[in-house]
Parts: sequence; structure tokens; C-alpha cells
Amino acid sequence: MHEKLLGKYLTLQEFCTCTQTYRKYADQIDPYPSNSGETIPALEALCQHILDPLIDHFGRERFQLSYGFCSKDLKRFLSQKDPETGIKNGRVDPSRDQHMAHEVNQSGGYYCDRLGAACDFRIIELECDRLVDWILEQRLPFDSLYFYGSDQPIHISYGVQHKREVWAFTDKGIPTRRGIERWVKLAREQV
Repeated sequence: MHEKLLGKYLTLQEFCTCTQTYRKYADQIDPYPSNSGETIPALEALCQHILDPLIDHFGRERFQLSYGFCSKDLKRFLSQKDPETGIKNGRVDPSRDQHMAHEVNQSGGYYCDRLGAACDFRIIELECDRLVDWILEQRLPFDSLYFYGSDQPIHISYGVQHKREVWAFTDKGIPTRRGIERWVKLAREQV
């Protein structure tokens, strides 16, 4: 099951085990969906509508996935500090970022009511502002796109809302639209 292709290129295993945090704590993390009946189709839709066209254009060898699906176990480790460095393992915002796809919390609700699925990636040897330009030019049907800087991976999600929201982030991690007004305008015009 873990070798299952989610689209033309990416396997479930690849999508669930790509983070540095997973690799560091792999023996303690179950990286796979527990609500696979809903989560896997959401991951497949992300691949079909967003990632497959990107990889078709830029090539599989240049596509680098840095954060795919976030399981309950991975979420727990991302929110903890590394015992050696004291630095938090990563960022996690399950109520908004769609990395947990259709996973269900202890109360029986979805972690993220927006549903869909998300990932962070980059194209090797391509500045990420150029990547965002290409995504908008191709009118890919994303829900949210987060730009962290030209040399950082971008975050993109695919979900039922297709909001086409574009955000940048300050050095302190605060969402902003300052400096990306052209992208915001173009994304809204394409809705």
C-alpha cells in the first residue's frame, strides 16, 4: 500500500516520509493516514491537479518535496523541541495548513475544516518567485499558496474551496500580502 502511486509520479510513502523530522524520528512515527479512505483521495487530487502538471513541465529529477502529509504522530513531533538543540522540530498549524488532509481528531471532527491536502516543495535550480509565476500563468486550481522567499520551498494546497489565496510571510512568520500584490490580483482575476 505504501508504494501506491498518488498521481503519475509520487508514492504515498514518499509523500508521508519526506520531512527532516520524520527522518530523524522514523522509528517513533507512524507517518501514514489513519483515515485513509478520505485522506488518500485528497492526496491523489493534489497530485493530479497540481503536482503532476508541475512535474510534467519541470521534470521529476528537479522536483523536491520537503513536506507532504502530516500524520498524527508527525504532528506531535513537529510541535516538540529537539532534546539536543532545544529548537522546535518544525511548524505545524493543522487547523489551517491542510497538511493533515482529511484526518480526524479525538472529537471526531477534521483537524482542518477546509479539507483538501497540501505539500511544500521546490523545483531545483528555479527561484520560487518564478515558480509562483508559472503556477499562476498555468491557472492551476490551488486553494492556498504560501511564498516564504525565492530560495525556500513553497506551500500549495488543493481543496474543494479553490480559494486561490496567495500569502507571503515576514521574517517573523507573520502572513502578509505586502510585496506580492501582483500575484494576489492575478489569482483573484482567475477565479
